[in-house]
Amino acid sequence: MKVDLFDFHLPEELIAQTPLVDRTSSRLMVLDKNTGALTHDVFKNLKEYLKTGDCIVLNDTRVLPARLLGEKEGTGAKIEVLLLKQQKGDVWETLVKPAKRIKEGTKIVFGNGLLTAVCTGSSEHGGRTLEFQYEGIFYEVLEQLGEMPLPPYIKEQLEDRERYQTVFARERGSAAAPTAGLHFTEELLEEIKEMGVHVAFITLHVGLGTFRPVSVEDINEHDMHAEFYQVTEGTANLLNKVRADGGRIITVGTTSTRTIETIASKHNGQFKEASGWTDIFIYPGYEFKGIDGMITNFHLPKSTLIMLVSALAGRENVLHAYQEAVKQEYRFFSFGDAMLII
Repeated sequence: MKVDLFDFHLPEELIAQTPLVDRTSSRLMVLDKNTGALTHDVFKNLKEYLKTGDCIVLNDTRVLPARLLGEKEGTGAKIEVLLLKQQKGDVWETLVKPAKRIKEGTKIVFGNGLLTAVCTGSSEHGGRTLEFQYEGIFYEVLEQLGEMPLPPYIKEQLEDRERYQTVFARERGSAAAPTAGLHFTEELLEEIKEMGVHVAFITLHVGLGTFRPVSVEDINEHDMHAEFYQVTEGTANLLNKVRADGGRIITVGTTSTRTIETIASKHNGQFKEASGWTDIFIYPGYEFKGIDGMITNFHLPKSTLIMLVSALAGRENVLHAYQEAVKQEYRFFSFGDAMLII
């Protein structure tokens, strides 16, 4: 299957640069995955499409202020580092720009020496393994020196870094936000619970895969980068009960979807307590084993994310919905509007 099959025209002005003041005031497109029928609404009305006994699944990962600006020791050259994955102790997998300046043994200095790093290895696409040195607690130093790693298509500065966190974020470790969850407020979640809809949490720390473009022509040749996930016994038991009682499992975001499908694929459609690394790649032809619907944002052309959405709702239905979103001037990507697929 060719990557070009998932291309579409997106005017640059539709890329949302800032979050809305009210998280729930974003628009909501509802897509019937069976018929392709579309409904236009606003996110605060999400509960109108949920039923008692359903369960929404949220990713409670918390984004690290993982963008560090430093200097190469000896030359003073400006170096940008993005933390992606903690390997062990103070050793991290990172993306470095400009990567050509950083070779094994190179030292980078941040915050006038408050934090330093030595390169211990390299990989493709600007990947570098860095070992950090500091006084005190690493995450406190990171909070002091780091910036939120906003995607490259967002040019505006974020005044409140919490707006790139979900209101339920608690397990720190992501290099990017699970952006479909940004639309929820604590009040909306309470309203959803009060109508008898279950709320479950999983954790998937978003890593390199978010920043890695599909560089092959045939999607079968694309390798997904592994990301860490965790599902508790409580969440697994809840999902099994929802399924047994005939409720729908609706994931919030592609990260929750990939986590749930990873578990369900390993256990014949059942859910178990588990943690590990997943590189599951979902595209048309995939048979879903864990979810019945999903809430997601509008994604980049030719991305693995639009391929996943197309696997659930059908490529033609999704591309038609995206054409309508462009026509109706929906806001796209991380701070953009939402789609509910049921």
